[in-house]
Amino acid sequence: MGSVYLRGNVYWIKYYRQGKCYRESSDSTKKMVAKKLLSRREGEIAQGKVSGVQFEKVLFEDLADAFLRDYRINQKKSVVKAERSVNHLKKVFERISVPQITTPRINKFIEYRLDEGASNATVNRELSALKCMLNLGAQQTPPIVDRVPHISMLEENNVRTGFFEHDEFLALKSCLPEYLKGFVTFGYKSGWRVSEITGLKWSNVDLEKRVVCLEIGTTKNKEGRTIYLDDELMGIFNTQRQLQKGGNKIIPNVFPNRPGTGPIKDFRKSWKTACKAAGVPGRIFHDLRRTAVRNMVRSGIPERVAMMISGHKTRAVFERYNIVSEDDLMVAARKQEKYLKNQLGTISGTVTKIQNKKASS
Repeated sequence: MGSVYLRGNVYWIKYYRQGKCYRESSDSTKKMVAKKLLSRREGEIAQGKVSGVQFEKVLFEDLADAFLRDYRINQKKSVVKAERSVNHLKKVFERISVPQITTPRINKFIEYRLDEGASNATVNRELSALKCMLNLGAQQTPPIVDRVPHISMLEENNVRTGFFEHDEFLALKSCLPEYLKGFVTFGYKSGWRVSEITGLKWSNVDLEKRVVCLEIGTTKNKEGRTIYLDDELMGIFNTQRQLQKGGNKIIPNVFPNRPGTGPIKDFRKSWKTACKAAGVPGRIFHDLRRTAVRNMVRSGIPERVAMMISGHKTRAVFERYNIVSEDDLMVAARKQEKYLKNQLGTISGTVTKIQNKKASS
């Protein structure tokens, strides 16, 4: 049982949880306020919740550690992005306790990131990470978060439409370091996500049958996938195999990092430098995915087959990647012009003559 007592002019409460004594100020000179606080604390203890004073001891870093641990336990593929979000959140929330993570402070974080030049989509991903941290804390037994504050998401209107024309891709490829050339070429032709290519292992490859397979559950949509290697890709895979054999060390990954000791991780600096040198600054690796979809459709591959190769589960998302370029629009205009000329050739007179006849009448 708890009790209420005076300390100076302010009433305090005392209660026990798991045999340990806790004392907390009601911040009031009224005994009734202290009694209500005590009843609330006893109710929380009965429900298995940590008493309110304990939330003050839980810091943002504790939530972040639990958040990243959840990513690792569940083998989520975007751990690197999650760590990046945590690093940005730390700039505002480091050493901040759970009760101090409020909506006004969150709004200050939004302003701070926008002032740094972050896009609305980037800020939203970071806010989603923060919301996930708080929800995980509230779901623990016992919970370490007493309430999840309201988090307003920003409006997004930045759907990317970038893609590479073939000559742009060749220019980019020539500017890349050797260890990235085969890696990027595979992305250009397959349309696979970057995490799927960096995680590609020799156990997924059958060079005799010229196939590469991703097992069920290892992709973003959890579905398996198989593609056949054309002559260029076969050459790349054979070269990768020979290079590893030459170094007397076969690692599991098809595309190793520059030293050849493990998978490719962060290649953004090399990519950015190559894009700038090739005259296509601002492009991202995901543009290769859009490009592959567009090239497959333009080459006459049925859309259903193209979706199976690239790993798009829904037609709606696939259509977003089926980018229309200026050349496509030019071809469409010429086809329409040719069609209309043929139509005019099948009837007597022309549009001009009809208009003149109306004008004279």
